[in-house]
Amino acid sequence: MSANSADRPARLDVVLVKAGRTKIRYAGELLADDGTRLAVRASWAGSGVRDFGFVRFEPGDVFTEYYWRDRWYAVKEVRSATGALKGWYCDVTRPAVLSGAELVVEDLDLDLWRSADGADVRRLDEDEFTASGLAATDPVAARAALGALDELEALARGGGFTALLA
Repeated sequence: MSANSADRPARLDVVLVKAGRTKIRYAGELLADDGTRLAVRASWAGSGVRDFGFVRFEPGDVFTEYYWRDRWYAVKEVRSATGALKGWYCDVTRPAVLSGAELVVEDLDLDLWRSADGADVRRLDEDEFTASGLAATDPVAARAALGALDELEALARGGGFTALLA
């Protein structure tokens, strides 16, 4: 199904929820929806520059974001305002839910970064995941989240996300 289908909005709000609260909401353009995977393009939604040390997200950056209704992660290709590929930021999430013009995704704290050249692959926020207590409150989701992070790392180290995002 294309983004121009009559039953899907061309514009939507991406809503990232964490621990039952909206963490961030931003506008995006629905590029594609095949019924399982959605692709969205959005500009950097943060205020100002966010410097992680290994990458900087800044005004003008463009994110092409891929969400799945049947997978526990999202993969975001990050490009600078000039179009230079910075890398891929991956969020471990519950499967995405599209409701009208809202794409809702629940963040499960775990993240992964892969630089454009593939030299830097790093797991992020494992301490936040442990502190969240998900393993005790929802062990099935915790196992799925850890499995998703392992899958993302294997993809990142095994040549990247080209086949996954094709």
